[in-house]
Amino acid sequence: MAITISTLILNLLRKRKTITTSEIVYRTGFSRAYVHRYFKELQDAGKILLIGKADRARYVLTGKKANESAQAERRHFLRTYRNEDLQEDKVWDKIVIQTGILFDAKSNVRRIVEYGFTEMLNNAIDHSRSQSVRVRMLRTEKDIRFSIIDQGIGIFRNIKEQRKLHNEKEAIQDILKGKQTTAPEKHSGEGIFFTSRAADQLVIKSSGKRIIFDNRIHDVAIDKTTVKKGTTVDFLIELKSKKKLSSIFSQYTGEEYEFSKTEVQIALYKTGGAFISRSQARRMLVGMEKFKHLVLDFQNVATVGQGFADEIFRIWKRNNPKAFIEARHANENIKMMIAHVQMVESESEK
Repeated sequence: MAITISTLILNLLRKRKTITTSEIVYRTGFSRAYVHRYFKELQDAGKILLIGKADRARYVLTGKKANESAQAERRHFLRTYRNEDLQEDKVWDKIVIQTGILFDAKSNVRRIVEYGFTEMLNNAIDHSRSQSVRVRMLRTEKDIRFSIIDQGIGIFRNIKEQRKLHNEKEAIQDILKGKQTTAPEKHSGEGIFFTSRAADQLVIKSSGKRIIFDNRIHDVAIDKTTVKKGTTVDFLIELKSKKKLSSIFSQYTGEEYEFSKTEVQIALYKTGGAFISRSQARRMLVGMEKFKHLVLDFQNVATVGQGFADEIFRIWKRNNPKAFIEARHANENIKMMIAHVQMVESESEK
């Protein structure tokens, strides 16, 4: 009977394109589990392929078209890897070869997913100190998304300890600037910065906090999360996205293609009352001497203290005369404070 069932399956597939387990169960009267054994044997022998899952599962004869069709329908990838000689490009190649997640995706979207995925996985490999890394990628009708999860030290805690910062929020603020890395011999500190600009949404969760880059509404936010141990990175880009990675790079690089421009959301440095202090300005400016162009975004900031404005637009500017500071979304109160400290500097030079 084993040969009869296998032969029945193959004969039916030669007459039609697909067949289901239910059809063979109906024709033979055997149980679904019993019939499934023969489908599995034919699969293992490389004679048939399974396409689809659950109620859409069906079998086809092997061949180039069948292989391509089967690959195109695999829209989900989930693996847990030992973090030992793990290489991000090898994992990426496996996703491309074994699934249809990138199938017919536009080249700009594909390039952004590849960049973001390899950069974020490389961060987990090199920085997390985790024994394993879990990788998930999914294609939906509207977007491509991936998650990279480790059980290591946690990105915010790692930066806090390495840079001797006071808390995880200061570590998050360091991440926002770009060019900040705990391993300068291996990394430039650009990966998260550019990935956060290229994605439609990037969320980094660790140590009970998360930072959300939502480029669909042009917002960056920090709040709480249930993720306490390790780091979880969630990335999403819509299939219809028109963004180009090269254009994103060009926005923040100079004539010699060096990473020379950064953006800072001033609202994320505000604590306590209505004014932002001189000490907060100093904290924000740590590492900024690496950039030639600073964009300070005052969106959702009602006013700033004289000390804050003075520290940035007079003292720091005096020490970094070649740097250009751009105040974006500043209201009249903030513009007046900036103009005031700049006037004081001009008078002192006379």
